Amino acid sequence: MDSIKPTKMDKVVLGVIFTLLVLLVVAIIGPLIYMVVASFMEPTALLNKGLSFDFSDYSLEGYRMILSDDKIIGGFLNALLYSSVFTVITVSVCVFAGYPLALDDFVGRKVIMTLFIITMFFGGGLIPTYLVVKSLGMLDTIWALVIPGAVSVWNIILARTFFRGLPKEMNEAAKIDGASDFTIFFSIIIPLSKPIVFVLALYAFVGHWNDFFQSLIYLENQDKYPLQLVLRRILILNKVDPNIVSSIKEQAELARLSELMKYAAIVVSSLPLLVMYPFFQKYFEKGVMVGSLK
Repeated sequence: MDSIKPTKMDKVVLGVIFTLLVLLVVAIIGPLIYMVVASFMEPTALLNKGLSFDFSDYSLEGYRMILSDDKIIGGFLNALLYSSVFTVITVSVCVFAGYPLALDDFVGRKVIMTLFIITMFFGGGLIPTYLVVKSLGMLDTIWALVIPGAVSVWNIILARTFFRGLPKEMNEAAKIDGASDFTIFFSIIIPLSKPIVFVLALYAFVGHWNDFFQSLIYLENQDKYPLQLVLRRILILNKVDPNIVSSIKEQAELARLSELMKYAAIVVSSLPLLVMYPFFQKYFEKGVMVGSLK
């Protein structure tokens, strides 16, 4: 059987799509390349020449400053801890909530699902949430960052849809063999649910890693600040105070060091996400598509 040859119109459409995809990739990759190269360049050379491949313009001083800054190292470790704990909690909640809601014989599942969906449109707001967190004694603790946002209705819907797509015959066969619901869940369902579990974990980790507002609201001790708040201090709040710096030369040096740290700090803050994604990639597409087909 001869293969169907694409028409001229098909080739034009494919060419346009390919061109748009190339432009999209360049728009995404370009800033990343700029950020990485700029993190190794002297600010003066970067300002005067732009990106340069002259190694005499390169310097590792920005990375040395970051690695020697206790606040940045502490913020990195804090952010890693907060994001990891949040990921474990929210994935557990979403999986344990999504599975029973996917069962046809679960009593009240439609009512519960309706209540969940209502919370997607109506929330208590910042002030009531803050008062609840304060009344529970969670201010200035890790729990203020990982508990309030642990239940994601959207992720529960994704998990529920994925579980509904699994063959029901497996559950029936396991029950005939005498397996309990807990045995079915942990021995059959969870091993088959790696794609959606990894997708939920990636969503949760990336979302919490990039968030700084919750930490700004609930944390008071600067030693507990995550990396995002430390970067905020470097990128936004690191202004030169004329009363502190006595000479123009010292002001210029302080501004140079601040600029030198900016790009290096951004690269360091992106490392966990860049390291995670290759390991999650094989599950990501499958988990998203299977969890959204219905």
